[in-house]
Amino acid sequence: MRKQKTEILGDVIRQVLQENHLDEHLYEVRLIDSWKTVLGTYISNYTESLYIRDKILYARISSAALRHELFLSKQVLLCNLNKAAGAQVINDIRFL
Repeated sequence: MRKQKTEILGDVIRQVLQENHLDEHLYEVRLIDSWKTVLGTYISNYTESLYIRDKILYARISSAALRHELFLSKQVLLCNLNKAAGAQVINDIRFL
């Protein structure tokens, strides 16, 4: 017997992730993976580490001058990183 109601596999996976509260972690991984794409190779070469805790992205930047430049454009970076992740993942960025 054939099932009458069919669903798209992507929708089913999304629903399972949401029900098990795994979608937040998935968006965090997407955001961190998009860092190089959004900011470019030059800046990613000076990025030593990235992690998210309590909706804050912590980025360790090895150049003080670059850290200051990134701080000045923090709001644009927030918007672009969240857009690349596909959800409102972070509310702030701290440059270390």
